[in-house]
Amino acid sequence: MRIGVYLAHPRVGSLNHALFGAVVEELRGRGCDVVAHDLCAEGFPALLDAEETETVQAAAQAGDPRVAAHRREVGTLDALVFVHPNWWGMPPAVLVGWVQRVLAPGVAYKLAAAENEPVGLMRAGRALVLNTSDTPAEREASAFGDPLERIWAACVLPYVGVPDVRRVVFRTVSDSSEGVRAEWLARARREAAALVG
Repeated sequence: MRIGVYLAHPRVGSLNHALFGAVVEELRGRGCDVVAHDLCAEGFPALLDAEETETVQAAAQAGDPRVAAHRREVGTLDALVFVHPNWWGMPPAVLVGWVQRVLAPGVAYKLAAAENEPVGLMRAGRALVLNTSDTPAEREASAFGDPLERIWAACVLPYVGVPDVRRVVFRTVSDSSEGVRAEWLARARREAAALVG
């Protein structure tokens, strides 16, 4: 399997970095062809150009070679893994920019002419989203619902043709012990292994 693993966290040494490393190592150890991207370290250009705001017509060729490379690559993947914190109920801006610039019309989806409904173009059949959070589950459920679940499993991934979306939230990070973090890393490895099948 060819799997893209994407990290969106700017601080080296974060739990997100450790989760990313564990997933990449697990997948490579299982013989997967892993393309691993630390979007912040790579300086992925997240800001949309005005020409990229079309949602119906196929996207024009990306002016930035990094965006063009990601667009070419994403179509070759069998599965996707995203690792990021929950910041204000959203992924970090670099990942939002990646979604908007890479999962573009003509690259990741097209709209069926008659129904104006999306048709996913992605080869990837499954995705794993690993989130860290400092919001207790009870508070998030009662106050906000689960915005990241809606973003990934209802809005973004099904729209581009990825039907199998698994998501795991590790919480609460700020008061977690080293033992708990070790358990989370082991869980991330198990989830990555299950992604392969």
